[in-house]
Parts: sequence; C-alpha cells; structure tokens
Amino acid sequence: MNSKNQYHMQDPRSQYDLSKTFYDRSQPDPGLDERLKPTADHGEKSYQGASRLEGRKAVITGGDSGIGRAVAIAFAREGADVVLNYLSSEQTDGKDTEQYLKESGVNVYSIVGDISNEKFCLVLIDFAVNKLGSIDILVNNAGQQYYVENLAELSSEQFQKTYATNVFSMFWITKAAAPHMPKGSSIINTTSIQSYQPSAGLLDYASSKSAITGFTKSLAKMLINDGIRVNAVAPGPIWTPLQQSGGQPPEKLEDFGQGVPMGRPGQPAELAPMYVFLASQESSYITAEVMGVTGGGHLP
Repeated sequence: MNSKNQYHMQDPRSQYDLSKTFYDRSQPDPGLDERLKPTADHGEKSYQGASRLEGRKAVITGGDSGIGRAVAIAFAREGADVVLNYLSSEQTDGKDTEQYLKESGVNVYSIVGDISNEKFCLVLIDFAVNKLGSIDILVNNAGQQYYVENLAELSSEQFQKTYATNVFSMFWITKAAAPHMPKGSSIINTTSIQSYQPSAGLLDYASSKSAITGFTKSLAKMLINDGIRVNAVAPGPIWTPLQQSGGQPPEKLEDFGQGVPMGRPGQPAELAPMYVFLASQESSYITAEVMGVTGGGHLP
C-alpha cells in the first residue's frame, strides 16, 4: 500500500485494492492486528496531524486495534492526550498502539479491563480523570461481533454479552464521564451500517447497533443542555481483526466488502478523519447525527 494514500488524489475504488491478496480464513478470538492477513492500514505512516485537537483529553475504548487504533493515532497526531482501554488478551496490540501514540509526543495511558462489567466502567473513568484531569473527548468504540447463522444456535449468553459490551457499557461509561466533561466536549459512539441494513447471522450485533443509534440521538438532546455534543459514526465493511475472529463466516472473507458500490472493504485509516472532525470544534453545529463511512452503502 502507498503510504501517501490518504493525501494523493486517486480513484477510491483502487486506493486499497485487496482483490489479489491472500486472506487468512480465520484467527483465534480475540482478533489481533498482528495476526491479520492481509494487514490493515491505521494511518501509521500516512496520517498527518494539524494541531486540531491540541490540548484535548480523550478516552477511547477498544483502542488497541482496528478503528480504535486508527482513531487513537489520529487524535495523538492532532495533539490530544489519550487514555486507551482494551482487554487483557489484546495487550500485544495495545502496546503497539501505545508506542505509535507516544511517538507523537503526547501523554498516553492504558487501562486493561472488560467494559461489559459495570464496576470496571467506573474504574476506567476514575483512571482517566486521575491521569488526564478531565475528559473532553469520549469515544465509545469497543464492540463484540460474532456471526451465528441460525437463531436456534444463538445463545442467551452471547446475546446478553453483546448487549453488555456494545450498549450497556456505553451507558455506564458515559454516565460516569459526563460530570467530568466541560462545555465544548464531544462524545462519539461507533454504531454501524448494520443498524440500518442488518445482515442475517448478526442478529445480536445488528440490533445492538440499532440501539446505539437511538441512544446517540436521545443522549445528544439531553447533554446539549450541558454544552456537550453527541454523535456517532456508522462504518460499513471495514477490514479489522473482528472480521477474522468470528465476525464473518470464513468462506465470506475473500469477498468481504465487495458488495458496496466502491467494491472493496474500507480501511481503519479511512474512518479516523471523521472522528477527528466530530471531536474538533469544526463540527460545532453538529450533534445527534450519525455519519456514514460506508463505501457507498449509504444510510437512509
């Protein structure tokens, strides 16, 4: 891949062409970027900051890999101090991400733990406030996705864990963080095109993303009274470890993302600028919105 992909005008259909690349059919759960084949682009070599978030203080869940890593790299290069959260099984990726951020000269802190546990969500915010002093950007990004083809095979345990990870944690974390967020702060939730165009086999995931969409719009109308904006980003098919570690059936991986008009999956690096925009004061008149980054598989 060309390290200048994001800055050179070119045909977006071939910007990240993976059509002739060998795909691993799967990897163990949890998925790790270091095992991902083909590799993903998180903007490690390409993202160039412009001090758009200088002095800001951000918390990012699921910051070890995929979209979370790309957002963390972009935030750091824009000048924000960052607290990353990820699972203990994801520490290899997390440490790599932390190193990329430190190279930007900002303060970086990591806390390991499972956000599907309410008590840990409170610990996460206490940790962030202790390290950063306050929080003015909150990115609720971490999520769980497992493909299950038949309803009879979808367990109550998985359904409940998906909602605890994807939805309940968002409530717990945001409720704890809001008192520490000054006027002008921004909350950005990661929803999905699955909220609008759900796939068979992703019943728990797609419905949890629909809940996040509604949560975002309602919360925005509540928190604007405190001067806090709340928006969401809805990715389309993005190439992350989530896809190889149970998020898609192995036989679909080689065709992953080819069904959108652009004809290819997106890369995490292509999401990061949208999060930067929503975090920055440039989006001052935007709240209660869902911004699609879908390769043409548009939102309603």
